[in-house]
Amino acid sequence: MGERLWDELPTPLRARLAEMAAAAVGGLPSVDVPATLRPLARFTPRKRARAGAGQLIGELAASAAFRSTVLAWWLEHHDHDDDPISVAARALLAEEEHAGEMVAGIAERAESVALRGERDAALARVDKLTGELERFRSELTEAREAARAADTERDNEIQRLRAKVREQGSRLRAAQDAAAEARRELAELRVAAEQRVSSAEAAAERERARAVAERTRAARASEAATDAQEVAWSARRADEARLELLVETMAGAVDGLRRELSLAAGGPRPADLVAGASERGEAGRSVADVAAFDRLLTLPGLHLIVDGYNVSKTGYGELTLYEQRSRLIGHLGVLAARTGAEITCVFDGAAVRGAPDRRPRGVRVLFSRAGVIADDVIRELVAAEPSGRPLAVVTCDRAVADGVRRDGAYVVPSPVLLERLSRG
Repeated sequence: MGERLWDELPTPLRARLAEMAAAAVGGLPSVDVPATLRPLARFTPRKRARAGAGQLIGELAASAAFRSTVLAWWLEHHDHDDDPISVAARALLAEEEHAGEMVAGIAERAESVALRGERDAALARVDKLTGELERFRSELTEAREAARAADTERDNEIQRLRAKVREQGSRLRAAQDAAAEARRELAELRVAAEQRVSSAEAAAERERARAVAERTRAARASEAATDAQEVAWSARRADEARLELLVETMAGAVDGLRRELSLAAGGPRPADLVAGASERGEAGRSVADVAAFDRLLTLPGLHLIVDGYNVSKTGYGELTLYEQRSRLIGHLGVLAARTGAEITCVFDGAAVRGAPDRRPRGVRVLFSRAGVIADDVIRELVAAEPSGRPLAVVTCDRAVADGVRRDGAYVVPSPVLLERLSRG
């Protein structure tokens, strides 16, 4: 059996041989399957025949033993059919003498089938092209008739348009004459109108200037009245606030003195009346430790004023300014809730883009205005309090401490407050 015969196998015969070999590879023991075809055994027979057709045919052409094995397995597991392709495939595997003639016959038959298919397809294309040609001829005839009708309609329309153009030309000349007359009249009216507008604008400008001057004088008078009213109202509110705080402070001080001196238990003792002595000490002193600060927080009506950044930069200098403010204000809120003291925290406001979102109850947060530093605001707060109310300022700034101490306020160093806040 020559290699040329296997190289020139017709497509149907080649497919049948691949099908037979794929089925055998799946059913034969592994030792009977060539090593190159063993990976195909894990595929389905159809997939083996499709994906490994080249390998299967090549092995059949190269190995007589494999051809015999495939033929024996096929005859054992399949019925003999009289299909010419199957008969030729078995003859080719059995290497029969007339196998070449059978292969040639199948090739001729396949070629004849292919030629008949091509002839049928060509005839179908001819029929299709003939129909399209007839359709194109019909469309061409209709187009020619439509073109002749369009030419006739076009000639008629040209005649109508020429008549209209002549008529419109007469009207256009009349309209141009009327337009020229209208432009002359319009120019005269525009000159007269511009003169009247100029006179009206001059009069309106004079009236506007008088109105502006009147409004300016009225606005200045209103602003002066408003400023005077606001100043009077602010002064009245400040006086009322000082008076109210003074009354509360005096009442608290009286109650505190009454409790401390045990006046309800029989009046003062001789030791309580010694001149120059006091259990609370004097205002304007520095508070040196947390214990003294705790005693200071028990004073009735105490107003604790905190130099914000002086404290926060001492305790939380590694944080951003926003985080410093938020942490300090949160701790001061806890202190206010536990002691009931009035607490005001003052920050420099020049670099602040937004105030902290959280402001606990009992803590007043103030920012200095542009051009004003927090130290000046603290001094103003101390000066605004009525004489006799206990005040305490938390700062390490020597100038601030000296100033408020002269006004009678207690001075609490920033580390003392931070240690107190850390205890909760």
